[in-house]
Amino acid sequence: MKKVMVFGKPGSGKSTLSKRLANKLGLPLHQIDLMAYKPNGLAVERSQFEQVHSRLLCSESWISDGLGPISAFNQRLELADTLIYIDLPYSISYWLVTKRLFKSIYKKPEGWPEGCSVLKGTIESYKFLGRSRAFWNDDFFKVLQQKGKGKSIHRVKSLAELSELCTH
Repeated sequence: MKKVMVFGKPGSGKSTLSKRLANKLGLPLHQIDLMAYKPNGLAVERSQFEQVHSRLLCSESWISDGLGPISAFNQRLELADTLIYIDLPYSISYWLVTKRLFKSIYKKPEGWPEGCSVLKGTIESYKFLGRSRAFWNDDFFKVLQQKGKGKSIHRVKSLAELSELCTH
């Protein structure tokens, strides 16, 4: 594992898993949301994102956490050797987004951009979850398998599987 992608629906544990993997494997972690958003929560200029993202792509090894623009996602997909798709049921994703909001009262969520409103992010996550059934689905996984030929692909479909990945 030299180039690892961790991706999935909002609140699915991507940041927690990718941070643990980065520590375990000694690979640099690149959280896509931190590249794509300013501390005030507004998106960075596309050219600025592409410049930072390009440096990630040229790196010898990395773990990326998140989606970002589809074109950037596809670039990472092409270069990665390991794909970890966290595909928890939607009911669990909604619960985890809500849980993240409540926990944020005491502690900033993993991978959360400094200064960004967790409440505003939660509302956006709920909206994204509502729209994402058209993207995060079995058809997406079939395409992922085709594009990922020769790569190690992991599809995490339960909290138990996610927990197991986090501890190993």
